Amino acid sequence: MFYYAKLATFGEYLLIMAEQQRTYSNIPMEISVLREAVSDYRAQNNRISNMERSGDLIRVRRGLYVADPRLSNQEISRELIANNLYGPSYVSFESALSYHRLIPERVHAVSSATIRRARSYTTPLGLFEFVTVPRDYFHIGIEQIIVENQYAFLIASPEKAICDLIITTSGLRFQSVKAAREYLLYDMRISIDEHENWDDDIFARCSEHSRKRREINFIRTVLQNG
Repeated sequence: MFYYAKLATFGEYLLIMAEQQRTYSNIPMEISVLREAVSDYRAQNNRISNMERSGDLIRVRRGLYVADPRLSNQEISRELIANNLYGPSYVSFESALSYHRLIPERVHAVSSATIRRARSYTTPLGLFEFVTVPRDYFHIGIEQIIVENQYAFLIASPEKAICDLIITTSGLRFQSVKAAREYLLYDMRISIDEHENWDDDIFARCSEHSRKRREINFIRTVLQNG
């Protein structure tokens, strides 16, 4: 069973403030967690504001923070940030294909699929975009990535990321298997041979819940034949 990456709780991912030691986590934290962490201070909001101004904390959006990686000594996971920034959601589209190393380009914005209305956030950590997909289609082909037993985030499988691109790209139509192959190879620059075990069941399930069944089935044929 999949579970959504949760925000830090006071008991699990507390920002520990001690006289001679600071231990930070790279887990996104709600403002309520930070207030508990600095509860020894009278003006808690001022303390948090000072930490933000000094660069100890990065505000991702109103009420959501993450520790500066120079203090936590842990790289910030933009996939984890995306899951917590707007949900329910999972990382997908070119962002997922880049994560799975199926496209050569480095993707600067983090794109996610959601059942809520489309939205975007410009943050100190970059641009985060959320694209709406059908509710009954949403749950198909999601993978949970657990990182060093510390945190987890949700991301589309390679198959689901391709389907997400197809169903949300306005005007995209394939008239043949050849056209679908050219789309994968030349438009998306997907390395078909780099991923040997394509899960046809994910494509099949996605096609059942999409108005672009023909396009997805053309893609299936391409990947089945290699």
